[in-house]
Amino acid sequence: MRVALTGTSGFIGSVLARRLAEAGHAVTGLVRATSHRDHIEPYTDRLVTGDQADDGVWPDLLDGADAVVHNALDWEPIRAGDLRRHLETNVAASVRLLHASAPRPFVFMSTIAVHHDMLPRWNGVIDEDHPTRPGSLYGAAKAAVEVHLWAAHVEGDRPCCALRPCAVYGIDPRLERSIGHPIIERLQRERRYDRPGGGKFVHVDDVAAAALGALADPASSSGVFNLVDCYARWGDLAVMADEMLGTKAQIDLSSPASPRNRFDVTAARRLGAGLDRGHAGLREHLRELIARMGA
Repeated sequence: MRVALTGTSGFIGSVLARRLAEAGHAVTGLVRATSHRDHIEPYTDRLVTGDQADDGVWPDLLDGADAVVHNALDWEPIRAGDLRRHLETNVAASVRLLHASAPRPFVFMSTIAVHHDMLPRWNGVIDEDHPTRPGSLYGAAKAAVEVHLWAAHVEGDRPCCALRPCAVYGIDPRLERSIGHPIIERLQRERRYDRPGGGKFVHVDDVAAAALGALADPASSSGVFNLVDCYARWGDLAVMADEMLGTKAQIDLSSPASPRNRFDVTAARRLGAGLDRGHAGLREHLRELIARMGA
Protein backbone atom coordinates (compact mmCIF):
# COMPACT_ATOMS: atom_id res chain seq x y z
CA MET A 1 0.00 0.00 0.00
CA ARG A 2 1.18 3.52 -0.74
CA VAL A 3 0.29 5.96 2.05
CA ALA A 4 0.22 9.74 1.66
CA LEU A 5 1.40 11.17 4.98
CA THR A 6 1.26 14.81 6.08
CA GLY A 7 3.39 16.23 8.87
CA THR A 8 6.03 13.64 8.06
CA SER A 9 9.09 15.29 9.59
CA GLY A 10 7.56 15.98 13.01
CA PHE A 11 7.59 13.81 16.11
CA ILE A 12 4.53 11.66 15.47
CA GLY A 13 4.91 11.85 11.68
CA SER A 14 8.48 10.55 11.68
CA VAL A 15 7.48 7.55 13.81
CA LEU A 16 4.48 6.91 11.56
CA ALA A 17 6.77 6.95 8.51
CA ARG A 18 9.16 4.48 10.14
CA ARG A 19 6.43 2.10 11.27
CA LEU A 20 4.67 2.25 7.88
CA ALA A 21 7.92 1.45 6.07
CA GLU A 22 8.74 -1.38 8.48
CA ALA A 23 5.29 -2.83 7.77
CA GLY A 24 6.07 -2.89 4.04
CA HIS A 25 4.15 0.22 2.96
CA ALA A 26 5.48 2.87 0.59
CA VAL A 27 5.31 6.38 2.04
CA THR A 28 4.84 9.66 0.21
CA GLY A 29 5.62 12.33 2.77
CA LEU A 30 4.60 15.98 2.78
CA VAL A 31 7.25 18.25 4.30
CA ARG A 32 7.79 21.98 4.48
CA ALA A 33 10.75 23.55 2.66
CA THR A 34 12.32 24.30 6.06
CA SER A 35 11.84 20.78 7.47
CA HIS A 36 14.77 18.56 8.41
CA ARG A 37 14.63 15.35 6.40
CA ASP A 38 17.58 13.16 7.27
CA HIS A 39 15.64 11.28 9.98
CA ILE A 40 12.77 10.37 7.62
CA GLU A 41 14.60 9.77 4.33
CA PRO A 42 15.21 6.05 5.09
CA TYR A 43 11.45 5.53 5.49
CA THR A 44 10.01 7.62 2.63
CA ASP A 45 10.54 6.80 -0.99
CA ARG A 46 9.05 10.09 -2.16
CA LEU A 47 8.92 13.50 -0.50
CA VAL A 48 6.66 16.34 -1.61
CA THR A 49 7.65 19.83 -0.51
CA GLY A 50 4.87 22.23 0.42
CA ASP A 51 2.49 23.47 3.07
CA GLN A 52 -0.45 21.38 4.27
CA ALA A 53 -2.86 24.13 3.21
CA ASP A 54 -1.46 24.46 -0.33
CA ASP A 55 -3.77 22.43 -2.54
CA GLY A 56 -1.32 22.90 -5.40
CA VAL A 57 0.90 20.15 -3.97
CA TRP A 58 -1.91 17.71 -3.26
CA PRO A 59 -1.86 16.04 -6.72
CA ASP A 60 1.78 15.05 -6.16
CA LEU A 61 1.06 13.97 -2.59
CA LEU A 62 -1.90 11.82 -3.63
CA ASP A 63 -0.37 10.41 -6.82
CA GLY A 64 -0.58 6.63 -6.58
CA ALA A 65 -1.70 6.75 -2.93
CA ASP A 66 -4.04 4.06 -1.64
CA ALA A 67 -4.75 5.82 1.67
CA VAL A 68 -4.11 9.10 3.49
CA VAL A 69 -2.86 9.75 7.02
CA HIS A 70 -3.38 13.42 7.84
CA ASN A 71 -1.09 14.24 10.73
CA ALA A 72 -0.03 17.83 10.01
CA LEU A 73 -0.97 20.79 12.19
CA ASP A 74 0.11 24.42 11.90
CA TRP A 75 0.76 25.60 15.46
CA GLU A 76 1.95 29.09 14.53
CA PRO A 77 -1.47 30.74 14.07
CA ILE A 78 -2.75 29.10 17.27
CA ARG A 79 0.16 30.48 19.29
CA ALA A 80 -0.18 33.88 17.61
CA GLY A 81 -3.93 34.03 18.18
CA ASP A 82 -4.49 34.45 14.43
CA LEU A 83 -7.98 32.99 14.22
CA ARG A 84 -8.48 33.58 10.50
CA ARG A 85 -5.28 31.79 9.53
CA HIS A 86 -5.89 29.03 12.05
CA LEU A 87 -9.31 28.30 10.58
CA GLU A 88 -7.91 28.31 7.05
CA THR A 89 -4.83 26.15 7.61
CA ASN A 90 -6.04 23.74 10.28
CA VAL A 91 -9.76 23.42 9.63
CA ALA A 92 -10.69 24.42 6.07
CA ALA A 93 -7.54 22.97 4.51
CA SER A 94 -8.02 19.66 6.34
CA VAL A 95 -11.62 19.42 5.13
CA ARG A 96 -10.57 20.26 1.59
CA LEU A 97 -7.84 17.60 1.68
CA LEU A 98 -10.40 15.11 2.96
CA HIS A 99 -12.59 15.73 -0.08
CA ALA A 100 -9.71 16.03 -2.57
CA SER A 101 -8.42 12.60 -1.54
CA ALA A 102 -11.76 10.76 -1.91
CA PRO A 103 -12.49 7.88 -2.09
CA ARG A 104 -9.26 6.77 -0.38
CA PRO A 105 -9.39 5.67 3.27
CA PHE A 106 -8.56 8.67 5.47
CA VAL A 107 -6.93 8.49 8.91
CA PHE A 108 -7.00 11.79 10.80
CA MET A 109 -4.74 12.53 13.76
CA SER A 110 -7.17 14.21 16.15
CA THR A 111 -6.68 14.68 19.89
CA ILE A 112 -8.22 13.80 23.23
CA ALA A 113 -8.47 17.59 23.66
CA VAL A 114 -11.77 17.44 21.78
CA HIS A 115 -12.92 16.72 25.36
CA HIS A 116 -12.70 19.27 28.12
CA ASP A 117 -16.09 19.77 29.74
CA MET A 118 -17.13 16.17 30.31
CA LEU A 119 -20.69 15.37 31.33
CA PRO A 120 -21.26 14.11 34.89
CA ARG A 121 -23.79 11.53 33.73
CA TRP A 122 -20.93 9.53 32.14
CA ASN A 123 -19.78 8.81 35.72
CA GLY A 124 -16.14 9.53 34.94
CA VAL A 125 -15.79 6.89 32.20
CA ILE A 126 -15.52 8.57 28.80
CA ASP A 127 -16.02 6.47 25.69
CA GLU A 128 -16.15 7.45 22.01
CA ASP A 129 -19.87 8.26 22.24
CA HIS A 130 -19.32 11.15 24.64
CA PRO A 131 -20.05 14.52 22.97
CA THR A 132 -17.03 16.64 22.10
CA ARG A 133 -16.85 19.81 24.20
CA PRO A 134 -13.34 21.22 23.70
CA GLY A 135 -11.77 23.97 25.77
CA SER A 136 -9.21 25.37 23.31
CA LEU A 137 -8.84 26.46 19.68
CA TYR A 138 -6.68 23.39 19.12
CA GLY A 139 -9.32 20.98 20.41
CA ALA A 140 -12.10 22.84 18.63
CA ALA A 141 -10.30 22.59 15.28
CA LYS A 142 -9.82 18.85 15.64
CA ALA A 143 -13.46 18.36 16.68
CA ALA A 144 -14.63 20.37 13.66
CA VAL A 145 -12.65 18.19 11.24
CA GLU A 146 -13.98 15.05 12.94
CA VAL A 147 -17.53 16.14 12.08
CA HIS A 148 -16.63 16.42 8.39
CA LEU A 149 -14.88 13.08 8.57
CA TRP A 150 -18.06 11.42 9.77
CA ALA A 151 -20.12 13.16 7.08
CA ALA A 152 -17.73 11.87 4.41
CA HIS A 153 -18.10 8.36 5.79
CA VAL A 154 -21.89 8.46 5.88
CA GLU A 155 -22.45 10.19 2.54
CA GLY A 156 -19.90 8.23 0.55
CA ASP A 157 -19.55 5.04 2.57
CA ARG A 158 -15.89 6.01 2.82
CA PRO A 159 -13.52 4.57 5.45
CA CYS A 160 -12.67 7.50 7.74
CA CYS A 161 -10.94 7.17 11.10
CA ALA A 162 -10.04 9.74 13.77
CA LEU A 163 -7.37 8.85 16.33
CA ARG A 164 -7.45 10.81 19.60
CA PRO A 165 -4.09 10.63 21.40
CA CYS A 166 -3.54 12.42 24.68
CA ALA A 167 -0.08 13.82 25.54
CA VAL A 168 2.29 11.77 23.36
CA TYR A 169 5.66 10.85 24.82
CA GLY A 170 8.77 9.41 23.23
CA ILE A 171 12.05 10.83 21.94
CA ASP A 172 11.27 13.80 19.72
CA PRO A 173 13.69 14.51 16.83
CA ARG A 174 14.00 17.92 18.50
CA LEU A 175 15.06 16.59 21.86
CA GLU A 176 14.03 19.66 23.84
CA ARG A 177 10.39 19.11 22.86
CA SER A 178 10.27 15.62 24.39
CA ILE A 179 7.92 15.28 27.36
CA GLY A 180 10.06 15.36 30.49
CA HIS A 181 12.89 17.47 29.06
CA PRO A 182 11.95 20.64 31.02
CA ILE A 183 11.53 18.57 34.18
CA ILE A 184 15.01 17.09 33.90
CA GLU A 185 16.57 20.48 33.17
CA ARG A 186 14.89 22.10 36.15
CA LEU A 187 15.81 19.30 38.53
CA GLN A 188 19.44 19.62 37.51
CA ARG A 189 19.39 23.41 37.68
CA GLU A 190 17.27 24.10 40.78
CA ARG A 191 16.99 20.80 42.69
CA ARG A 192 13.24 21.39 42.99
CA TYR A 193 10.06 20.90 40.99
CA ASP A 194 6.71 22.37 41.91
CA ARG A 195 4.50 22.28 38.81
CA PRO A 196 0.98 21.26 39.92
CA GLY A 197 -1.47 19.02 38.09
CA GLY A 198 -0.79 16.29 35.59
CA GLY A 199 -2.26 14.63 32.56
CA LYS A 200 -2.85 11.51 30.55
CA PHE A 201 -0.06 10.05 28.46
CA VAL A 202 0.42 7.65 25.55
CA HIS A 203 3.59 6.39 23.89
CA VAL A 204 4.16 7.43 20.27
CA ASP A 205 4.59 3.78 19.22
CA ASP A 206 1.06 3.02 20.41
CA VAL A 207 -0.24 5.94 18.33
CA ALA A 208 1.56 4.54 15.28
CA ALA A 209 0.24 1.04 15.98
CA ALA A 210 -3.32 2.37 16.00
CA ALA A 211 -2.78 4.10 12.66
CA LEU A 212 -1.40 0.91 11.11
CA GLY A 213 -4.34 -1.04 12.49
CA ALA A 214 -6.81 1.40 10.95
CA LEU A 215 -5.09 1.11 7.57
CA ALA A 216 -4.96 -2.68 7.75
CA ASP A 217 -8.75 -2.93 8.02
CA PRO A 218 -10.21 0.44 6.97
CA ALA A 219 -13.72 -0.87 6.35
CA SER A 220 -14.22 -1.75 10.01
CA SER A 221 -12.15 1.10 11.46
CA SER A 222 -14.38 4.04 10.60
CA GLY A 223 -15.09 6.12 13.67
CA VAL A 224 -13.10 7.63 16.53
CA PHE A 225 -10.64 5.97 18.90
CA ASN A 226 -9.34 7.19 22.26
CA LEU A 227 -5.59 6.68 22.68
CA VAL A 228 -4.89 6.99 26.40
CA ASP A 229 -2.49 4.84 28.39
CA CYS A 230 -2.09 6.25 31.89
CA TYR A 231 -2.42 9.26 34.15
CA ALA A 232 0.49 10.84 35.98
CA ARG A 233 1.12 14.02 37.89
CA TRP A 234 4.00 16.18 36.71
CA GLY A 235 5.39 15.55 40.17
CA ASP A 236 5.31 11.79 39.51
CA LEU A 237 7.54 12.27 36.46
CA ALA A 238 9.81 14.49 38.51
CA VAL A 239 10.14 11.79 41.20
CA MET A 240 11.12 9.23 38.57
CA ALA A 241 13.69 11.56 37.01
CA ASP A 242 15.00 12.61 40.40
CA GLU A 243 15.72 8.99 41.33
CA MET A 244 17.67 8.49 38.10
CA LEU A 245 19.58 11.76 38.40
CA GLY A 246 20.24 11.48 42.12
CA THR A 247 19.40 15.16 42.58
CA LYS A 248 17.42 14.66 45.81
CA ALA A 249 15.13 17.50 44.80
CA GLN A 250 12.13 18.98 46.59
CA ILE A 251 9.06 17.87 44.60
CA ASP A 252 5.46 19.01 45.01
CA LEU A 253 3.09 16.01 45.07
CA SER A 254 0.07 17.84 46.49
CA SER A 255 -2.09 17.45 43.36
CA PRO A 256 -4.62 14.58 43.27
CA ALA A 257 -2.96 11.25 42.48
CA SER A 258 -5.92 10.05 40.38
CA PRO A 259 -7.76 11.74 37.49
CA ARG A 260 -11.36 12.87 37.64
CA ASN A 261 -12.18 11.07 34.38
CA ARG A 262 -10.75 8.09 32.55
CA PHE A 263 -11.14 7.05 28.93
CA ASP A 264 -12.43 3.74 27.64
CA VAL A 265 -9.79 2.42 25.21
CA THR A 266 -11.36 -0.94 24.35
CA ALA A 267 -11.88 0.07 20.72
CA ALA A 268 -8.33 1.39 20.31
CA ARG A 269 -6.86 -1.86 21.62
CA ARG A 270 -8.73 -3.70 18.89
CA LEU A 271 -6.75 -1.60 16.39
CA GLY A 272 -3.53 -2.96 17.86
CA ALA A 273 -2.57 -0.19 20.29
CA GLY A 274 -1.38 -1.85 23.48
CA LEU A 275 -2.00 1.10 25.82
CA ASP A 276 -0.62 -0.88 28.75
CA ARG A 277 2.80 0.67 29.44
CA GLY A 278 1.66 2.60 32.50
CA HIS A 279 4.18 4.38 34.71
CA ALA A 280 6.81 1.82 33.73
CA GLY A 281 6.66 3.19 30.19
CA LEU A 282 7.09 6.76 31.41
CA ARG A 283 10.02 5.67 33.57
CA GLU A 284 11.74 3.94 30.65
CA HIS A 285 11.18 7.02 28.47
CA LEU A 286 12.76 9.29 31.08
CA ARG A 287 15.72 6.93 31.41
CA GLU A 288 16.35 7.09 27.65
CA LEU A 289 15.79 10.86 27.58
CA ILE A 290 18.32 11.44 30.37
CA ALA A 291 20.86 9.33 28.49
CA ARG A 292 20.28 11.29 25.28
CA MET A 293 20.52 14.64 27.08
CA GLY A 294 23.76 13.52 28.74
CA ALA A 295 25.18 12.45 25.39
